[in-house]
Amino acid sequence: MRFLPVLLSLTLLISLSSLAQNNLPQLGKSSVAEVLKAMTTEEKVKMLVGFGFHVPGLPANFLPPTDPADDSVKDKVPGTSGRLHGVARLGVPILTVADGPAGVHIWSFDDGPGQTYATALPNATLLAATWDEALVTRMGGAFGNEAKEYGIDIVLGPAMNIQRNPLNGRNFEYYSEDPVLSGNISAAMVKGVQDQGVGVSVKHFVANNAETNRNKLNTIVSLRALREIYLRGFEITVKKSNPWTIMSSYNKVNGVYTSQSRDLLTTILRNEWGFKGFVMSDWFGGVDAVAQENAGNNLLMPGSFNQIKSILSAVQHDSISAKQLDENVTQILNIILLSPTFKNFHYTNQPDLAAHAALSRTAAADGMVLLKNEDNTLPLKNTTSIALFGNSSYDIIAGGTGSGDVHRKYTVSLIDGFVNAGVPTETQLASSYKTYIQTEKAKQPKPSMMTIMNPPPPIQEMNVSDTLFTASVQHAGIIVFSIGRNAGEGKDRNVENDFNLTDAEKNVIQKLSSAAHAQHKKLVVVINSGSVIETASWRDYADAILLAWQPGMEGGNAMADVLTGKVNPSGKLPETFPMAYADVPSAKNFPGKETGEPDAKGSMMDFAKPAVVTYEDGIYVGYRYYSTFKVKPAYAFGYGLSYTKFEYSDLKLSSEHFQNQLTVTVRITNKGKTSGKEVVELYLTAPKGTLDKPSLELKAFAKTGLLSPGASETVTLILNTKDLASFDTNQLSWIAAAGSYEIKMGASSEDIKLSKSFKLDKELVVEKVSNALAPTVTINELK
Repeated sequence: MRFLPVLLSLTLLISLSSLAQNNLPQLGKSSVAEVLKAMTTEEKVKMLVGFGFHVPGLPANFLPPTDPADDSVKDKVPGTSGRLHGVARLGVPILTVADGPAGVHIWSFDDGPGQTYATALPNATLLAATWDEALVTRMGGAFGNEAKEYGIDIVLGPAMNIQRNPLNGRNFEYYSEDPVLSGNISAAMVKGVQDQGVGVSVKHFVANNAETNRNKLNTIVSLRALREIYLRGFEITVKKSNPWTIMSSYNKVNGVYTSQSRDLLTTILRNEWGFKGFVMSDWFGGVDAVAQENAGNNLLMPGSFNQIKSILSAVQHDSISAKQLDENVTQILNIILLSPTFKNFHYTNQPDLAAHAALSRTAAADGMVLLKNEDNTLPLKNTTSIALFGNSSYDIIAGGTGSGDVHRKYTVSLIDGFVNAGVPTETQLASSYKTYIQTEKAKQPKPSMMTIMNPPPPIQEMNVSDTLFTASVQHAGIIVFSIGRNAGEGKDRNVENDFNLTDAEKNVIQKLSSAAHAQHKKLVVVINSGSVIETASWRDYADAILLAWQPGMEGGNAMADVLTGKVNPSGKLPETFPMAYADVPSAKNFPGKETGEPDAKGSMMDFAKPAVVTYEDGIYVGYRYYSTFKVKPAYAFGYGLSYTKFEYSDLKLSSEHFQNQLTVTVRITNKGKTSGKEVVELYLTAPKGTLDKPSLELKAFAKTGLLSPGASETVTLILNTKDLASFDTNQLSWIAAAGSYEIKMGASSEDIKLSKSFKLDKELVVEKVSNALAPTVTINELK
């Protein structure tokens, strides 16, 4: 019996241990503070470092070493971009993140049974070209629903850096050269996604406006340009739509990596703007894990064992305070509470891809921009046959490359779109192009991580034989030539043979124009590009030009919808098309210069060299430059034609003197014979006061509903106090100068239809801010 007391003691210990385990706080049932208190230091640190970045075909030793304990954790959704650590004993689940922003990106390089496909949405620039927040919210809803049904918690998008220069390889992921348009369209996308119960990570914060040497590029920019141009869009999105997360960018701003900048991530983002979510790094971004955590960059992605060890050591030696550690973890836990995984959502792996594709087609058509339409060449009516020239007529560029690409089940080309619309095409010409493209593609390397991030050069335009050329033009009723352009992550575009047309393309356009016009036929050019190209040197050869952007997987159907008149084009340019690249205000200092400093590698995937770029264009980005300095563009910001005509009338202001807010109304009437939509753009010309100011700036916009011939709609727009203000660096304040302001209602930044003035009786200090992110060198800015 002497063993009985021992046995009773062991039983009691086991019972107490079990009771203690059962009494552990659980996330969602207990407060976040209680869960945090129950976490070990090691558990907290692991919450700050991601894991699970498994790309098919990527050598295991290509990435930094991971925590051995993570290697056995099975991916919930194979092919996604990474995961957040959980703490099972405290009810904290593991979350999954997936790339965007043009649809759910699941890394896969195969087709066939068992593959996971996603809807390839139109590129972000096209969505901005719709100027339609309600439509973009619907598009975001489809995106969010798809992510949720695939078991994903957070999508890495939208991307909303300013399109400072047309050569940025990643411009297709971004919305506009203007922060008001970017911010509001981004906010609409965020709302759509998050209304589905899935989070976003708005990226890349901030001033990530070039891909060349992006991991080590030091962006030197003035406080005013930062506040008015590069931060403003993010600010609008944060305040308007409350994104769950923000992704810091690769680059430095005024000497400090953004992921290591407390000025940016805590002082501005959290303290000034009231951001409540968490910040994650871009993949392998930054070089100092401790500095990142102290800055308020909560989550390091995709995560490495060395980062875990570094942060743990810093906590143990007080390089990271207990308060900072707890703040960083708390902000992540607050978002986990919102996630589908935490709420035990039973995902189906079967989203309604057909419905999403149909919506994608609608959005694609609404964002296409009609640049030219001489003698009502478009829409195509009763044509006998179409002769389709150009590789991308048969091999459409649905979206850009890199992490913004989407693994889709199919892609509709332009010729497919015409066939689906019942429009006859020249079959012999089509057969030649298809055979040529298939042969040339067979010579390219098979898709892999390496080809995604460094794609092979585009297939050279097919050289059509004289016999086939002549026969096709003679037999067809109309000629269409498609210009294709692609770009993506990690590499910027070139001026020659990319921004500018190739010699072969120029020759084909001239040859087609001459042959078509000799037979009293018309030439239509379709631009299938994610960003701006040069048009001034060749546009006179074309009778009509449709800018189709990169329109997603249903692009060919959407192109046919617009070209045949099933859809009346209503897209307007979200970026200026210059006459020549030399006219671009940042042309002389893009993408930056390598400094020759010692090259310290940040990660195994970091091939960048130390470089610097100075934003000497200041606030004069895009149309602000062209309008103020009287530089004529090829096509102005906000420009876009329609198959009908609109009249602007009855411009009214709620008051002739501004007090807190101003309501602006204008009547839009369809004066043509075709139903259509019109984008209404409100520009403001402000009194200079003590600051140099652009001649006009976009402050608000709206899109009408579909107006039948003769129908009207009154559009209402609101101006708030901050819309009047400019940033005064000397006072560290947003200042609205006293004086007369002119409202200009336009169909583009050049095409002002109506104007009216109001007065601000005295100067207003709208908002005071900190001296965060100030440059340490003098910048010779445009004035």
